[in-house]
Amino acid sequence: MTAPLVVAILALAVGTYAFRLVGPLLHGRVEIPVRVRELLSAGAVVLLVALLATEAREFAGWARPLGVLVGGVLAWRRAPFVVVVLGAAGATAVLRAVGVG
Repeated sequence: MTAPLVVAILALAVGTYAFRLVGPLLHGRVEIPVRVRELLSAGAVVLLVALLATEAREFAGWARPLGVLVGGVLAWRRAPFVVVVLGAAGATAVLRAVGVG
């Protein structure tokens, strides 16, 4: 490994640790306005749609969109994040296993 690569990895590691440490340190000290929270929520949706659009180069069969639909329904029903992810992945896996593709 070259020295610049090691420095970059260490800088990213320190930055990641600092970013994670800021949350607990500032919890309760900084009030985020309601409008900012709404924009962050909308930004998450936009980011997910952009990810979907960039990954949808060719149709990969019905298993993936149906798995996403299962995950969307679980998220809409306010299931925990882990349940949403595992439900979507599980539905996709089962559909592919039975030949839906």
